[in-house]
Amino acid sequence: MHNLSKKFVTAGKFPLLLMSMILIGCLLNQISMAQDPTQRFRNFGGGGKGSDTALKHRTEDTIVINFRFLDSSRLRKFDSSVYDFSKKIPLPNTYFDLGNFGTAARNLVFAPNMKPGWDPGLHAYDTYLFTIDETKFYNTTRPYTELGYLIGSKAEQMISLVHTQNITKDLNAAFQYRLINAPGAFQNQNTNHNNYRFTTWYQSKNKRYQAFLILMGSKLQSSENGGIRDPKQLDSIGYSDRFAIPTRLGLIKNAQFVANPFSTNITTGSFYSVGNFLLRQQYDIIGKKDSIVTDTTVIPLFYPRVRAEYTINYNTYHYRFVDQDPDSVFYISYYNFFSTPDTIRLSDQWHQLINDFSLYQFPDAKNPQQFIKAGASIENLKGFFDAGSKTLYNAFIHGEYRNKTRNQKWDVEAYGKLYLTGANSGDYDAYISLKRQISKNLGSLQVGFHNVNRTPSFVFDRESSFGFGNPNTFFSKENNTNLFGSLELPKLRMVLSGNYYLINNYTYFQRHYNQAQETNPFNVLQISLDKVFVVDRHWVWRLLLVAQQKAGASPINIPAIVTFNQLGYEGNLGFKNLLIAFGLEARYFTAYKADGYSPPVGQFFIQNDTTIRQNLPDINAYIQFRIRSFTAYVRGENLNTFAIGHPVGTGFYNNNFVAPYYPYPGFRFRIGIFWTFVN
Repeated sequence: MHNLSKKFVTAGKFPLLLMSMILIGCLLNQISMAQDPTQRFRNFGGGGKGSDTALKHRTEDTIVINFRFLDSSRLRKFDSSVYDFSKKIPLPNTYFDLGNFGTAARNLVFAPNMKPGWDPGLHAYDTYLFTIDETKFYNTTRPYTELGYLIGSKAEQMISLVHTQNITKDLNAAFQYRLINAPGAFQNQNTNHNNYRFTTWYQSKNKRYQAFLILMGSKLQSSENGGIRDPKQLDSIGYSDRFAIPTRLGLIKNAQFVANPFSTNITTGSFYSVGNFLLRQQYDIIGKKDSIVTDTTVIPLFYPRVRAEYTINYNTYHYRFVDQDPDSVFYISYYNFFSTPDTIRLSDQWHQLINDFSLYQFPDAKNPQQFIKAGASIENLKGFFDAGSKTLYNAFIHGEYRNKTRNQKWDVEAYGKLYLTGANSGDYDAYISLKRQISKNLGSLQVGFHNVNRTPSFVFDRESSFGFGNPNTFFSKENNTNLFGSLELPKLRMVLSGNYYLINNYTYFQRHYNQAQETNPFNVLQISLDKVFVVDRHWVWRLLLVAQQKAGASPINIPAIVTFNQLGYEGNLGFKNLLIAFGLEARYFTAYKADGYSPPVGQFFIQNDTTIRQNLPDINAYIQFRIRSFTAYVRGENLNTFAIGHPVGTGFYNNNFVAPYYPYPGFRFRIGIFWTFVN
């Protein structure tokens, strides 16, 4: 086996003391500039509706900036709220990682795969990827930059950069970069993720032609330790230093914690690389010209009736697991190896090319939110595995109807896709959603239906390097149905929603590496409540509560209750330019037999032997604030791990588990700063 090549990406590391001094200095300086300390900030939390107050009302450097997504023409504003830390890191509040920032992660709320067609099947690190769906295209009157730096316990760090500017009035370019580097509290769980994204958005002067370009890549590297060998060692006085606890993979003899974010050495771990290139061109064939005349300029407008669109999308996927010093006991016990080679290496690599041509028809020329779309695509795939290579193709058609009425009362979306021929022939996707505003006081009601017929992901194919547990049988197509609805009540600051899933031919992993399929249908019911309670003027309790229940013989285990709570102050403390939130957060889920995690195949697998219970909810304390263009987050996390009289001693030793053999770390301290600049 040839040695694994390594690339080292380094980034500057500021000492924690210096960062604290900078943070305090900026706070004192910016507060001293407030002109009216008695005025209350009247629109706290308005960012939930796209408020960008900090950018729109400046006396010295006025800027107007909007963004849109690829499949939506609606222009949006930045979210200026500060209460939600999960918007700054790629880990939503209902997700858990495996004990270190950047390790494999999963949602506590059940969400089946609802995408037809080809799928590689390795999704444990998806939350850390840059994706096409969430890519933003900007339009700005002045160059805009956001710099972010997060530093935490055990030398954890995240660096982020966003820059966008209009090169001309009709051409915008943007660049985004993110680095996540975290050595971890336990052995062999260090992570190093790099993401970059470059976009351009061009509109012709007559507004009839526009083009969107995305060039994007994600390189994810994560050591895999398989969890700790013996959970009882967490209560052993000899392991007050958690880094000394032996792990099931990547055991380092005489190991000592090294707080070095520049070291990305991974001898046992997962290496995922994803690259994306997309170019979409649109031309309005038929439409109506118009213009807006001001005192100094004439702004051309064009209202389309028929639009042609061509999209070329080229993607590369490379998934690898490497263990350069495999533990024979682990692989023989859990993976049925007869003997263990010097190096274990698994690799799947894919190249995907999609060409799509579509036509739009706009019934109401002055409402771009209402259209009918029809198109056809050709998909070519080339895969390379340890056992050889494979060439696949697909031909599919798709159609869409959207109508957000000009009076904002109706929002209709219907979508369909059908694979006519190829490797995924017979796959389809059918979706419809109806949303109606009841009244401005009562809010709106949404109901919908989604049905997907899909070929099981390629990881369930025996040709995949990660499919060595396949029983050499053919898996039938999965069929998943989702009935959903929601009731939004803005006046009560509440959203009540429900999901009903009917699952057929569900594919899953069991016993670490064995693929299986459940042929009996089963269903899952979810009801969720998202509510904001105003306890006393500026004191707010934000509640997210999800109740979920499965029925029928099913190979899934889910917690019955998942809840995330935030109780704290939200206001300005009497300072005009200050927006601050501070308080406590708590996440809790009921006991359940949580899925285990299998590092070699990169999959969470069902197990029925170990029940995961939280000793206490995961509790965090936070102070998060924004002063004009400066935003900061100061957080103390996992306060629930503090214990008096613990066998190890008094301290943060009462670790919660999230999966068998995978404990969460003890106390974690984080400081993050995000600074925006207008040039």
